[in-house]
Amino acid sequence: MIYDNIINENRQWIDEVWEKLDKKLSVTAVRSRDKIPYTTKNGVHDSKTGNDITWWTNGFWGALMWVMYAGTKKDVYKETADNAEKLLDAAFEDVTKLHHDVGFMWHISSGASYKLTGNMASRNRDLLAAMTLMSRYNVSGDYIRSWNGGNNAGWTIIDCMMNIPQLYWASEQIGDDRFKKIALHYADMAMRDHVRPDGSVNHIVSHDVETGEVIETFGGQGYEVGSCWSRGDAWALYGFILSYIHTKEEKYLDTAKKIAHYFISNLVATDWLPLVDFRQPEEPVLYDSTAGAIAACGLIEIAKNVPEFEKKIYITAAIKLLKAMEKAWCNWEENEDSILQMGTEAYKHGIHMPIIYGDYFFAEAILKLKGSDFLPW
Repeated sequence: MIYDNIINENRQWIDEVWEKLDKKLSVTAVRSRDKIPYTTKNGVHDSKTGNDITWWTNGFWGALMWVMYAGTKKDVYKETADNAEKLLDAAFEDVTKLHHDVGFMWHISSGASYKLTGNMASRNRDLLAAMTLMSRYNVSGDYIRSWNGGNNAGWTIIDCMMNIPQLYWASEQIGDDRFKKIALHYADMAMRDHVRPDGSVNHIVSHDVETGEVIETFGGQGYEVGSCWSRGDAWALYGFILSYIHTKEEKYLDTAKKIAHYFISNLVATDWLPLVDFRQPEEPVLYDSTAGAIAACGLIEIAKNVPEFEKKIYITAAIKLLKAMEKAWCNWEENEDSILQMGTEAYKHGIHMPIIYGDYFFAEAILKLKGSDFLPW
């Protein structure tokens, strides 16, 4: 009742934003049909086809189209999503270039296709990607290896909490618990080695490849060692509630709530607009809208999965966050391709630019608020 009441109080805004998304994206879906966008240049989507086909964000354009299809059933979105999936097939041509982010690439694109349409070719793509992710598990060190290369064999990143839902799904699909067990091992490692007692996170952790012992931590895409990259915190927030949804293990819900409290407390200090790093210097003031969109999705899912009188804090925070970003950072001009502005790749580069996963998570969050039970993860 509390959740529904808050949604109803904000129904007009939710519906208006969804209409804006549909109006703009129905045009962009046609204009960018033969692309796999990452950002925009002079308002026009670029494309990661060709040499960049294994880039980690390449599933988000198709995934965005499936989110819009789930909410509208318009063929314009399905057609563009189907084409993006076929373009991404080229990434399978050299599996040595694949990495820990195959869930971002295929689970929310091909996996969404299978969930919404029953396309068995899409299911096969998602399973192949899940097998690739599973193969990155280091049995001795008990973790999923992140990037390729000789100098980072022991590295793990908090981002991978958003990839392991692909493993939960694969276990269910083929009746093989090995996938799920590896996902559980990764979630437990991240809870122990990445998440700090106050709900902040280490972005990158280096482990001994034989024992799994923590060697050191890195600031990664945040400000410095010991700081807290906001998108990393958002990956953790959403990732742990997803692990709870898949497993019903209370420890993952508790971890998601702890991270959420830290995230919310930092938003209050900046008028609900997330900084790049919650421990960055006062100047320059750098923001990351993508962190906010990801966190909003996680906050909504937490609200759905906690007892009645806990719901208010999470759903209210999600709506305040989305409203603040929509007012300050959304571009609804139909002659420009991106929507959510002020995304930032990392504290030291790619500052204040539109990024495709910002648009994706923003749309996913609004679809949730609309009442859809479609969960691509």
